Amino acid sequence: MQIELYFQQIQETISNCPVVESFDLKTEKRDVSIGFVRAEIQFRDFSVLAIREFVSVETSLDRDMYSYQYMSAENQLIFRYDNTGHHKKLNLPTYPNHKPEGSEENVIASLAPTLSEVLDEITELIRSSP
Repeated sequence: MQIELYFQQIQETISNCPVVESFDLKTEKRDVSIGFVRAEIQFRDFSVLAIREFVSVETSLDRDMYSYQYMSAENQLIFRYDNTGHHKKLNLPTYPNHKPEGSEENVIASLAPTLSEVLDEITELIRSSP
């Protein structure tokens, strides 16, 4: 797959999310199959998802680095998925993949989600909030 096709898939995934109010997507092609994605998505409840991915799509999707940070309208952490290696001491079975929920101190094991899975989780949170 070429990186441009992956960039297009990201844009379509965001555009098709029913609770997205607006988004700013920036992509950077580094090679035919390597690129960087940065996006900020605002949802209808004014919460925000910040996305960063460094990906290779040469043979399969390989996210060398990813972060999906979801913040409330009041700028409080709701959750973040990422694969930064700073939680090694916690001995999580999914290391380096992890998910802080609510605060940086509440870190749980988590596999690497897709953007679509993250948006589905946010959609459910927004739809179930009063």
